[in-house]
Amino acid sequence: MSAPAPSMYSPAARAVAEKLGLKMGRANLEVFADTLLEMAKSDSAVVAVTSDSRGSGKLGPFGQALPAQLVEVGIAEQNLVGIAAGLAACGKKAFAVSPAWFLTARALEQINNDVSDALQPGTLVGISAGVSYGALGTTHHSLHDFAALRAINNLTIVAPADNFETRAAVLAAATSGKPVYLRFGKAPLYDLPAPDSAPFALGRTRLLRAGTDVAFLATGETVIHALLAAAHLGETSGLTCRVVSVSSIKPLDGKAILACARLCRAVVTVEEHMINGGLGEACAALIAQAGIRTRFKIVGIPDEYTVTGSQADIFRHYGLTMEGLAHTAFELIQSA
Repeated sequence: MSAPAPSMYSPAARAVAEKLGLKMGRANLEVFADTLLEMAKSDSAVVAVTSDSRGSGKLGPFGQALPAQLVEVGIAEQNLVGIAAGLAACGKKAFAVSPAWFLTARALEQINNDVSDALQPGTLVGISAGVSYGALGTTHHSLHDFAALRAINNLTIVAPADNFETRAAVLAAATSGKPVYLRFGKAPLYDLPAPDSAPFALGRTRLLRAGTDVAFLATGETVIHALLAAAHLGETSGLTCRVVSVSSIKPLDGKAILACARLCRAVVTVEEHMINGGLGEACAALIAQAGIRTRFKIVGIPDEYTVTGSQADIFRHYGLTMEGLAHTAFELIQSA
């Protein structure tokens, strides 16, 4: 049996989470699988299509309970997307589930032609996303998917930050009538607070913490680290930091993002993705074209061969942890 993965949170970060009253939830991938099975039991139109990814996608119980609603294509991601698109064209609510790197690289042509250009309302589910595969290395890290898929028309891109957003995003994708890409990692996540009482919606942000010094615009599994960094900065430096979960990479919630840029003295975007072409550049383009001048920093994976290690090791190396983000934000706000 392999050793458990190192914790994503330092003792100091866990202490801050405890002060905030946060409770550890489950991996978003597990919540996705449970939600999909729940939907499929009450709606025979819901089908899962997998590329030898039933186990890694936590869909074993789905296959056992509803074998007629699961299609296994083997390690053939292009077929996976084409079949899912065909099922969607026949009225099925198809969820194509595969590791994010292979889904969005090997099958990019099929995503563009068979799903997006054909206006098929299928849901593409990239599992083990970002650097979730850890020591398997750069051949398995999906650090390109936001960039590649943002350039494809008619495709909604969503990276939920916690279990609540995951369940809501899966339900929304099933009924959206549009192509959707959902991105999930493997690590258990804290359940996040929601001062903003507005219901979850595709294309909308979620305000987690108010502030006027630094705005953290984060997505997916990095959101919790941004929230902890904001709380840590409040304790140690007196800075008030706004934290926004940007679950929808496309379409962006332009109104909320521009409001952050106008309200706060600096903006830090955070993503488990290459710094090129992802959330940071999308926000930078939006803010620049609105004519807003502000201090701005993109935090993600730089343009280099990614270091090898666990997901926690990689997060620490590239400053995606509470400590790293707090340092980056403090330096940014202090810069001339």
